Amino acid sequence: MPKTDCSKSLSLMSAAETETACRFHRSFPQYGETPLVNLSRLAAYFGVKGIFVKDESFRFDLNAFKVLGGSYAIGKYIARQLGKEISEIDYNTLVSDGTKKKLGDITFYTATDGNHGRGVAWAANRLRQKSVVLMPRGSSQIRLQNILAEGADASITDLNYDDAVRLANKKASRDPHGVMVQDTAWEGYEEIPGWIMQGYGSMSFEAARQLKEAGFERPTHIFVQAGVGSLAGSVAGYFTGIFPDNPPKVVVTEASAADCLYISSLAGKLVGVKGNLTTIMAGLACGEGNTISWEILKNCADFFVSAPDWVASRGMRVLAVPLKGDNKVISGESGAVTAGLLFTLLRDADYRDFREALGINADSVALLFSTEGNTDPEKFRDVVWDGEFPSGNM
Repeated sequence: MPKTDCSKSLSLMSAAETETACRFHRSFPQYGETPLVNLSRLAAYFGVKGIFVKDESFRFDLNAFKVLGGSYAIGKYIARQLGKEISEIDYNTLVSDGTKKKLGDITFYTATDGNHGRGVAWAANRLRQKSVVLMPRGSSQIRLQNILAEGADASITDLNYDDAVRLANKKASRDPHGVMVQDTAWEGYEEIPGWIMQGYGSMSFEAARQLKEAGFERPTHIFVQAGVGSLAGSVAGYFTGIFPDNPPKVVVTEASAADCLYISSLAGKLVGVKGNLTTIMAGLACGEGNTISWEILKNCADFFVSAPDWVASRGMRVLAVPLKGDNKVISGESGAVTAGLLFTLLRDADYRDFREALGINADSVALLFSTEGNTDPEKFRDVVWDGEFPSGNM
């Protein structure tokens, strides 16, 4: 998909907004910068300059990046209720007796396959508030238990992801103390999803600085996964904004069963995907895209890829069993799909045309985001130990 002028859609993910989000997250006692793993041996093996993976399995001990968005959105909402800007408050302010007395009880509602809901539940619990989390049918029992452990009222519904979102929104609208905190946007509901995208920006802010510390000024290529597209829009917006004269090429990767952005790129407008959305990439099983993220992606992304499950399983194995000298990355199904895609493009002759269209060569520096660890350990073992979803033709 050819790029056009991105400037009008990039203010949401400006460097200043992203730095504000990162400063907020640093105020949490649980904060720690996640590692940027340099797969230098893999890069040398394929004859490229660099391959880097941001490993979010270490984020706040929650095994996924999603808490960055939920916590920041909740923080901004509470700041507004206090009549302040987010830059004026920190974690200690949010958890204080004075803040609790002014706010009273708030219940934050959301729908999730696991990671986002756990992040919202964790943030609400830490900030002395409540949460209600709905999950789509087929959700992992382990992920449900992790959300319940954070104090949420959580359950698995008989709905697909998009319908679970609608139900959570209905429940929030009927609760006088309810607030919907969803990582997607639709007409009439865009402010909080925008805050969530800004919260995700802490990850990009860290990665850009870590890349420079490793001796690389900028990535030439960014591979980022997408469900509704909030993460992809956040990453694409931030890196396009900080490198306006020579932005990295952005490759957005979705699960084939829920490739709404890929289909939207072909249609030239945002369209949805219906059905059960069955894929091992539970975090990407979303059939309706984020409207504000789409405004960034339609202008700033270079390619949209619809990837079958075997691409994710290949990525999980490549990261978990690296070349000697490279550090391993324990990455879940949704976290590893971009690694599987890049590996496939670099290794398999069948994809030479795509590789050449991307302009991948000896000077290329690829940046990937492993957005989750083994959030479903049994599925992780099925794939990495037992070879479930073996590699095949894309």
